[in-house]
Amino acid sequence: MDMTRNFSHEEFMNPNRIVLCFMWLSVLVLGVMPAIAGPPNERILSLQDAVRLAMKQNPDLTSARLEVQRSDARVMEAWGNALPAVDISSNYVHFIDKPVSYFPDYLIYPLAKILDSTVHPPKATGALVLVPGSFTPSFSAGASLNVRQILFNGAVFVGVGAAHVYSHLARDMYQAKQVETVTKVRKAYYGALLAREAFEMMRSSLRNAEDNLRNVQLMKKQGIVSEYDELRATVGVENLRPPVLQSETNFNLALDALRNTIGIANEEIVLGDSLAFEAVDDTLLVNAEGLVLDSNPNLSALGRQIELNGAVVNAERSNYLPTIAAFGTYSYQGIRDNFNFSTNDFYKSSQVGLSLSLNLFQGMQTYARVEQAQLEERKSEEQKVNLERNLKTGIHSVIGTLRQSKKRIEAQQRTVETAERGYKIVTTRFLANAATQLEVNDAQLALTQAKVNRIQAVYDYLVASADLDELIGRLPSYALE
Repeated sequence: MDMTRNFSHEEFMNPNRIVLCFMWLSVLVLGVMPAIAGPPNERILSLQDAVRLAMKQNPDLTSARLEVQRSDARVMEAWGNALPAVDISSNYVHFIDKPVSYFPDYLIYPLAKILDSTVHPPKATGALVLVPGSFTPSFSAGASLNVRQILFNGAVFVGVGAAHVYSHLARDMYQAKQVETVTKVRKAYYGALLAREAFEMMRSSLRNAEDNLRNVQLMKKQGIVSEYDELRATVGVENLRPPVLQSETNFNLALDALRNTIGIANEEIVLGDSLAFEAVDDTLLVNAEGLVLDSNPNLSALGRQIELNGAVVNAERSNYLPTIAAFGTYSYQGIRDNFNFSTNDFYKSSQVGLSLSLNLFQGMQTYARVEQAQLEERKSEEQKVNLERNLKTGIHSVIGTLRQSKKRIEAQQRTVETAERGYKIVTTRFLANAATQLEVNDAQLALTQAKVNRIQAVYDYLVASADLDELIGRLPSYALE
């Protein structure tokens, strides 16, 4: 909505024009208005305090911080695959039903003849014969120590490097989330300030209208003005009451949004700062395009992602290589037909060796996985190029907004001063019966519109400065305390 155009005489005749000056504020901001006499435990919150609280309590930032810790754990896990694997095992076995044994009859019959010469076994046919009894002891116990060390495995060593890259990526993402969180808090705080300014202006407009109504009523009693002037002044006051209530609601909603962004729930807060112009250093604007490509955390994270995808490609290719490992085993075992074990019933054994394994064919699975990883790497590279293009466009847009808003602030400040003088003059003339009620309404509307335009320009500038810091990945010094 263009708030700078000229209004016709007929439009000024409509007291609802004052109300329309504030309708757009309901769309731009969501705010909460604290009670004038707040509860004793309310917090006076400056912008710096809000940012510091969000750095500690914002849920998204907390999740990113936990992801950094998780990435460090993944590094330890990757190194664990390259370190020796040592395990110990033990067992105890009691056979309730012992297994039986079968032997061919051409072995059993001669053995039976040797053991007992009186036996005349039948002719052997090659059939299996059940041997009475069992050669399996009833009890066995043992323990073993196994050690295995990978000497060469491409996936293991590539995985260690990939885990380190992922750890750096998690830190870049955490930094990006920090910058994003600070920007959100700043915008929410500025939105609450804008909503508060709108509420205060609406109340000021209502007070002016009420003062004007009292003057009109007094002048009507004296016969200076007509009943129509009194009706117009009364309607002007009543038309302002609903927007005052709406602006208060908007302020309350904006404070709720600020609480949610910070990460505080049921706590009454009072804004300690004001919607004041804070100029951005011109040197920063000159160097902004170079800074955004060097310091933007999302761009840095995407570069890490490309590096990680390259490590994944190498890891998949390593499946073509052999795995060589050294191993050793030491065991201590014993068997008996009863549970009465002694040290003489156990025997020791040990062995060491090397193992080599090589996948010769896996149905083209390795080839397919390598191709997928390469395509993922290329996709990340395309995303990086697109992000760089968008960042350049974004920085140009933000710089343009900053420069335009700064000019608007300077122009609207002069307009507000002029409108205030005009309102005082026409009010004085009205009391002297030298001006009409229409002129008073005209001056009131002009003053309100000028104030709205000024605070909107300040708000736009502050929001653009927050966007600039987010693009170049800059955190204010107080956010790091």
